[in-house]
Amino acid sequence: MTAASKISKHAAAVTAACQSIENSEETPLLAGLAAAAGMSPFHFHRVFKKSIGVTPKQFAVARRAERVRESLGKHATVTEAIYDAGYQSNSRFYEKSSEMLGMAPQTFRSGGKGEIIRFAIGECSLGSILVASSEIGICCITLGDDPEFLLADLQNRFRKAEFIGGDRDFEKLVAKVVGFVEAPKLGLDHPLDVRGTAFQQRVWRALQEIPTGTTSSYSRIAEKIGKPKSVRAVAGACGANSIAVAIPCHRVVRSDGHLSGYRWGLDRKSALLAREA
Repeated sequence: MTAASKISKHAAAVTAACQSIENSEETPLLAGLAAAAGMSPFHFHRVFKKSIGVTPKQFAVARRAERVRESLGKHATVTEAIYDAGYQSNSRFYEKSSEMLGMAPQTFRSGGKGEIIRFAIGECSLGSILVASSEIGICCITLGDDPEFLLADLQNRFRKAEFIGGDRDFEKLVAKVVGFVEAPKLGLDHPLDVRGTAFQQRVWRALQEIPTGTTSSYSRIAEKIGKPKSVRAVAGACGANSIAVAIPCHRVVRSDGHLSGYRWGLDRKSALLAREA
């Protein structure tokens, strides 16, 4: 097989896999996608990621989240949006909704209507940092490499809010947050506007009780909130956290002590833990 024909075959296989993912209610298993492509799971995973830039699972999560957001924006009720997005039951949607949206579906639909969100984007040793605050308190601290992406993410979370760039007083708050990110042991004496489901908020409160310089595991957090079998849901709540460092999801590691998952990248997670140690 020539190099050109191999590339063409891979492209066709990836395209077919993407269509299969988009047309399935449940994310197809890697083994099934690989078998349909005539490849081993390992080889298919590598080909897919090289072609698309993300893994099959990451692609599936992103596409489902996009469909849910679109549906919630155009339907009058959450129930209508659920079925339009391809879910066949409410329960399956609500199992994943907060993880996909970063908040409860009803909150996402409201889009921060009538709210004023002040924000500013700065730089710190971990890259770009966005700080946003409502009248209640800080509602977002996000980290990344692309300031425009951070702003787009904020606007997506609060689609109907009025955004105001930070003035001089707000810039002082941003400087305070940056100082806290650089030296978490200093603490952050500022109210937070924490938004999430009841379960997520229980997880986030438990995270805030982890002492600086120490770590916990997903299973220990699950036990702490009285839900020992909800380890995966705890991981999902950590991933949905939008107030970095102040709600220290970076302090949660695997039971064996290894790092696992961080919304803003494992390198940042490692750096935060190192500076807290």
